[in-house]
Amino acid sequence: ILVAKNVIFGLHNWVYELKTDNRPQRSWKDLSYAELAFQIFSLYISSYEIPAEDLKAIIDRSYSTFRAKDITPLVHLQNNNVYLLELFHGPSYSFKDCALRNTMLADRHHLTVVGATSGDTGSAAIQGLKGKKDISIIILHPKGRISPIQEMQMTTCLETNTRNLAVMGTFDDCQDIVKALFGDPDTNQTLMLAAVNSINVSRILAQIVYYFYSYFSLVKRSATFKLGDKVRFVVPTGNFGDILAGYFAWRMGLPVDKLVIATNENDILDRFWKTGRYEKKPAQGHEARGGLEVDGVKAHEDGVRETLSPAMDILVSSNFERLLWFLAHEFAATVGTDDKLNRKQAGQKVSAWLKDLKLKGGFGPVDKDILHNARRSFESERVSDPQTLETIKTFYSKVGYILDPHSAVGVTAALRSIQRARPDIPHISLSTAHPAKFAGAVELALKDKEEFDFNVDVLPQEFVGLDKKVKRVTTVANDWEAVRELIKEQVEKELQAQSS
Repeated sequence: ILVAKNVIFGLHNWVYELKTDNRPQRSWKDLSYAELAFQIFSLYISSYEIPAEDLKAIIDRSYSTFRAKDITPLVHLQNNNVYLLELFHGPSYSFKDCALRNTMLADRHHLTVVGATSGDTGSAAIQGLKGKKDISIIILHPKGRISPIQEMQMTTCLETNTRNLAVMGTFDDCQDIVKALFGDPDTNQTLMLAAVNSINVSRILAQIVYYFYSYFSLVKRSATFKLGDKVRFVVPTGNFGDILAGYFAWRMGLPVDKLVIATNENDILDRFWKTGRYEKKPAQGHEARGGLEVDGVKAHEDGVRETLSPAMDILVSSNFERLLWFLAHEFAATVGTDDKLNRKQAGQKVSAWLKDLKLKGGFGPVDKDILHNARRSFESERVSDPQTLETIKTFYSKVGYILDPHSAVGVTAALRSIQRARPDIPHISLSTAHPAKFAGAVELALKDKEEFDFNVDVLPQEFVGLDKKVKRVTTVANDWEAVRELIKEQVEKELQAQSS
């Protein structure tokens, strides 16, 4: 996260500013990942707050820990225009590292960074912030409901400024606690809170970079794909933050033909694009059961379908309201010329939709022009668990590549999109996690492959022996005030240690 005041606290203004005409420069094509990140960050982060040399140093230091020279390598999966963007080469082996490695204080006050995780966000945040002076990092996870690998990645970090809290509840309970902390003025003022979840839009700013970088990578490696040609990005999608970054990249001028939303069986987004209705459809009993406990399928609230891609198991998508604002604003602008009024009306429209979502379980259908505008930039696909397993098996058999289940959802959607798109449109499918993070699904898909050995073919050396390390974690009730008191106690201890 880039912890500059205008990024932490000026979220709505920052999002709106992405409408401005900050077009990509042709010279960006040959920049390294870190150089490109600097160019994009500089569009939205004032040098008054973070001087250019400091920003460059932060970026260089942040990406120096990635295992791949290109940070996010682009892999050609097969000859039918499918490319895989590997986003898992950071310390936590997930795409969250791309957004959570950049840290900076706008001033020297002590900052308390709080986040909720169902797995990957927590380990990426801890890796990015551990040992940082003037920063406390507190991560909440649902006790016993995330995968052992994800839990061990977090709880074996013993740096004095980190703390893991195991909440007696679901991931959604953890998110509610974080929201309550931010909604309490006294807590905010006392602890100087900053967000690590995608409530902090600076995460999305950092994710914009790999959309541009992958596009330029394709330009450089392909004899037929030229600068200015269009591409489709296919994104495994749950809470909508990752694909929202692609939408902002498109608004900034990246030549995108479509952004393809790839959902699992928790398909509220796919249903919105198909029908214009955004409605919860809770699953109960036998209908809800599925997935694998070893991969963290139990993290989420009742009503969610348990699947083999648990990071995408959601009832509602927490970042979708940001896109809704842009769609509502675009619609308001067709009938009004006063932009200040249009922005206000867009906010009122989104508020009304979200009120219906809370009270009635959904809203819609939205106006046909709003749905038309949504379909102009996006398409969607729903991928079942059996289809996910089949895609993992197929690509292992054909090209020897091992996909994690979330990436397999994306690749499945990409193969379908190819059938609709022009034959010259390449597809870049985002690979969001290393297959070792979701060992259960991978082993289930490849259990009949005699030559496959998970420990040899998949397991990184960094994961070996994690279960033997000392762990530090505190169990806490599902009570935001109890969490608040633990955080205050932790921060007070750190400040006393620093002063002595």
